[in-house]
Formats: sequence, C-alpha cells, structure tokens
Amino acid sequence: MLGRIRKILYRSIDNKEISYDGLKKLTKEKEVILIDVRSNQEYEEGHLNGAINISVYNLKNEIENLVKDKEKVIILYCSSGHRSKKAKEILENLEYKNVYNLKNGIDDLWVKG
Repeated sequence: MLGRIRKILYRSIDNKEISYDGLKKLTKEKEVILIDVRSNQEYEEGHLNGAINISVYNLKNEIENLVKDKEKVIILYCSSGHRSKKAKEILENLEYKNVYNLKNGIDDLWVKG
C-alpha cells in the first residue's frame, strides 16, 4: 500500500503536484490534510469536502497551530494552482515535509465536473 501512495505522490516529483484523481485515491488510503488557501469568501462559495480554509496570506501565522506534525501529508489547493504553489513554498520553508499542490486548482474541476 505504501508503494501505491508513493507512486501517486511522486508522479510529478519535481514540483510535487497531485491530480484530483490522485487526491481521491490517496485520501482513501491515507490520512491527509486538505487545505483551501483561497479567501474565506471563495471557500464559502464552494470547496472540496473535508478541506479547511486558511488563506495563503494567513498561512504562515496559522499553520503551526493547526498542523503540529510536520510529517503529515498536506495537500493545498486554490482556484488555479498559483496561490497553492506559493503556499507550498511557505510550508516547505517552515520545514513541512510532505506538501503537495493540487494540479490546476479546483476551477479545472468545476469546468470538467
């Protein structure tokens, strides 16, 4: 099982992006923390089930109170993937080890959905 999880996570190892299908598979196999880094208003308009909302602008100040274990798998998303990439860099600078970005954000899901 761990091998399958690694395969899902490391498909895009250079930038640690994960597809929505990969996200769905991973959440069935492992506990992940899903963080929506959009504004509170955007979050209220629609978000992925189980996601918590921490704006990218508040992430640095709030993350350590919510996620103390820096080994936890964290998947970040926003509308298009740009803010979540920035958020991923912030978390990596804070020494979080397993941080991934949802490829193309959730706007891509709403269009395909």
